[in-house]
Parts: sequence; structure tokens; C-alpha cells
Amino acid sequence: MRLQCLRVMQGRHVVNGLGIVCVLAVLGCMHLLAEVSRLDEARIKLEKAVTKLQLDNMDITRRHLSFANVQDIVEPNDDDTVVIYNRVPKTGSTSFAGIAYELCQKNKFHVLHINITKNARTLSLSDQMRFVTNITSWNEKKPALYHGHLAYIDFSSFGIQKKPIYINIVRDPLDRLVSYYYFVRYGDDFRPFLKRRKAGNKETFDQCVERSGEDCSPENLWMQIPFFCGHSAECWNPGSRWALEEAKHNLVHNYLVVGVTEELGDFIALLEATFPRFFRGAVQLYNSGRKSHLRKTSKKITPKPETIAKIQESTIWKMENTFYEFALQQFHYVKHQTFDLLDGEYVEKENRFSYEKVRPR
Repeated sequence: MRLQCLRVMQGRHVVNGLGIVCVLAVLGCMHLLAEVSRLDEARIKLEKAVTKLQLDNMDITRRHLSFANVQDIVEPNDDDTVVIYNRVPKTGSTSFAGIAYELCQKNKFHVLHINITKNARTLSLSDQMRFVTNITSWNEKKPALYHGHLAYIDFSSFGIQKKPIYINIVRDPLDRLVSYYYFVRYGDDFRPFLKRRKAGNKETFDQCVERSGEDCSPENLWMQIPFFCGHSAECWNPGSRWALEEAKHNLVHNYLVVGVTEELGDFIALLEATFPRFFRGAVQLYNSGRKSHLRKTSKKITPKPETIAKIQESTIWKMENTFYEFALQQFHYVKHQTFDLLDGEYVEKENRFSYEKVRPR
């Protein structure tokens, strides 16, 4: 119809009435085509959104870790790899460390806890030098995974050429603070008989915020940024914009992968797929439930909306939340680059590189 009308109009062999009818028909066709195109674009966007939602919420038990399944275990004498998990408090670190301890004998690596006096988060410069020298030269304990509540250390600044592999986990900053607040009062099911330093204090987090108490001060949120920022003085200055940017830089450039507590299973799957030398079997172990949640705070009360609103007014919360969202975005990007969704199942992507034009022959 559209083609016929165009021919009639171009030939000018029709009366004005028929020409008008043809014009209207052509315009109608064009409008219909535009609507079809718009709906098609909307359909594509919807499909992408649904796929992303499925990826974000996929049951980890249905992953196929193809790369991890074909890699051979390297003998310890041939492997001097050092991994550092500088774990942030109350982010699920005990559960993850438990998986490492369970796998170390089977996968032939060592696990060592870094015990720091008085729960300090940083070391003196001389201690940093001793620590860096020790773990890079302690060949009897290689390959190794070190874990402890320690701020990031830049090994290259101490003249070390082969730097360790850093990994870590972050958590929604307010959830982390609330968890810690009740943990020091009620303890957890990991060591239920251990008396915590605030035992007997029954003040709720809501009550603490209402009276602007010290334990619930926004300054206590300043934890994940300095852990990733490092040992510089400015890192531990609550609300420092420089510290935030330094933490983001280190996360992207100096960590193999940083997971999130809320998606711990995905983090474990990503490590097994990427680094089976240490983490082969981690997904199965996590799914078994024995190591999926080793430490749970005995009593925790969800804050009221007005409490949350008051905390979120602070500059420190906004900066810590910015860092958390940055880490979450990066983790999702890495996860979606690693896995495909095929027939409702997470499958590791096939190799996307190969070698050619190799010379000399």
C-alpha cells in the first residue's frame, strides 16, 4: 500500500483526494514502524534487565566452574604464591577464613593468622618492614594465605618486586556498624562463653543514636575506607576525601578481587573459578553449610527508620557508602565478566584469548 501510494504521488496521476489518502496511509505506516522499533528497543532493555537480575540472584549451587575443574594442583615446592586477606571486622571474615583452613591441606597451601597486639589496625614502620621481609622470605610456609585485621600495606614501597595477592570483603557500612555494636555487647555463637568488653550494656543502637552516644557515633563507620587506604596518616582521618580516593584506587589496582558480605557465595565462586590453586572445592564446601556461616551475633536489633535517617545525614556515612557502592559495582562487573547465564545456570565463560603468529617457528 505504502509503495503504491508513493508511485501514484510521484506520477501525479491522481486527484488530490486520493493523494491525501495515500499521504495519510504513508504517515500511518511510518508511525507504526516507529512504534514497532520503540517496542523492540524496550523489549531488548527489559531482557537485559531480567538477565542482570537473574545473574545477581542466581543460586550459587548451580554454577559450573569449568576452568577450576581442569587446572592441576601445583606442588608447593614450585609455588611461592602469597595471598593476603586483610579482613575488615564484621564482614563475614571468620566464615571465609574457615573455608581456607578447611581447604589448605587438600590444596597444599598454608594458612596463617596475623595476630596484632591490642587489636591495632596498623603497624609501625619498622614492624611493616619486618612483616614484609618475613612473609616474602619464609619459603618453608609458601604457598600461603595470611589473614588478619590489618590495613593495606604497599609492598613495592619496601622494594619487593613480587607483591602478594590481596583479596578482601566489604559490607554495607551501617549494617557492619550495627553488627559490631551488638557483637561487643552480646558476643556470638562462635565463642558463646567469651565475655565481650561491653557485656551487660543493654542500650539499643536506637537509644545510643538518640542520645548521640560514642559507641554509635558516625566516626565508628570509618573502617572500610582506611583498611583499603593503608598506613598513611590521612587514611585514618575520618571524612578524608583523599583517603576515599586512595581506597578506591587500591581496590581496583592492588586487589585481585573484593567481594561483598551480602553476596559471599558469589565471591567464593569467583575465587574458585579464577584461583583454583587455593580455592578448588570452596563452592562445594560453602554449599554444604558447615562453613557458610561460622559466626553470628547472638542478639541484634534492626534500627528504626528515624535512626537510619539520622546516621545517613553524616558525611562519614555518605563517604563510606560511596566506597561500598563503588566496591559493589566493581564486584558485579567482575562477576558478570566471569560467568554467563545459560539455561538458568551460571557457567564460567570460555577463554576469550589465544596465541598466534608465534616466532621463531
